[in-house]
Amino acid sequence: MNIEGKKKVWANYQKEIAGDSYFYLRSCVRQNFFPASEVTFIRILRDELGKNIYENPAHTTCTGIGYHGDIVPLETTMTVVARQFALMTEAGYQNLVPSCITSFGLYTEILDTWHHFPELEQKIRENLRKATGREFEKPRNIAHASDIIYKFRKEIAEKAKFKLINVETGKPLRVVEHIGCHYSKMFPDKGVGGAEYPYVLTGMVEEWGGEVIDYPERRHCCGFGFRQYLVKANRGFSISCSHRKFESMEPYKPEMIITNCPGCPMFMDKWQYAIAEMTGKTYGENGYGIPVFTYEEIAGLLLGYSPWDLGLQVHQVAVEPLLKKIGINYDQESKYKLNNNVKSFPVKPEVLKVY
Repeated sequence: MNIEGKKKVWANYQKEIAGDSYFYLRSCVRQNFFPASEVTFIRILRDELGKNIYENPAHTTCTGIGYHGDIVPLETTMTVVARQFALMTEAGYQNLVPSCITSFGLYTEILDTWHHFPELEQKIRENLRKATGREFEKPRNIAHASDIIYKFRKEIAEKAKFKLINVETGKPLRVVEHIGCHYSKMFPDKGVGGAEYPYVLTGMVEEWGGEVIDYPERRHCCGFGFRQYLVKANRGFSISCSHRKFESMEPYKPEMIITNCPGCPMFMDKWQYAIAEMTGKTYGENGYGIPVFTYEEIAGLLLGYSPWDLGLQVHQVAVEPLLKKIGINYDQESKYKLNNNVKSFPVKPEVLKVY
């Protein structure tokens, strides 16, 4: 295939990503797993890129976990989502930016369902009207928050103080990218690169100096899967999914993992501790695990934000070895300080090495 032919084919895997005026919806679980990531996203959009981004404190969960866990009925979920759309409409925005991959997939699924079954949309509008008195316009554009960082990856690179390069060797850091299942597996045309060749994280890594590592289980689930973990009896399946991924990537010696889903970084981070306790095995260098990051955390680090302001102290796998490779100075004494007071130190694992 010639170059022009390749460009034409690749164009089919692109998506429209609005350039400004975003109505931002936070994730119900990210605020607990990695609490600084969403604050960092807003900071980057407003302070670094000068974008108009708004969030309404009255917005709620989309109920995605409950819906996919067969707890919340579909029409209830649709009515909750319709209320989110109403809040966006009332604020005067048209570009919806969810933080959560599950929300992104759910909003896309609902809009597609309404397209095919307009009578259901009318029923949901009536439900919302009866429950809240609200009306709504459907979003003109829906982009996941990682799409936004991808869109402005070059601008972030221009402002960055660091790169994904080992300062001692001068070589690109070896990076595993992990895409949340609901990003493009449900509706391939809604994710940059589609389901088979998602480029949203790869584009960031390559622009910021890193090398993306391919490995056999690259597109395998992280292990969350809702009912795999939410049902206690199923958690063995959850951890086995993560274990399979680590075993598959181990020969390629990745130095870090970057993700774009709320659950994926939590499971790929904390299951490394659990696997180490169960088997005595770790997957990173010198007894440390492979550090796992959200895309906001990586962008923030490269822009020079404090690792502890980014919330990296809540990670189970130590981040300090990677910070040293990038050349980022940090104050170890400030790691567990809150308002300049040391609150407490976590108990160290038996196997996985930490600082």
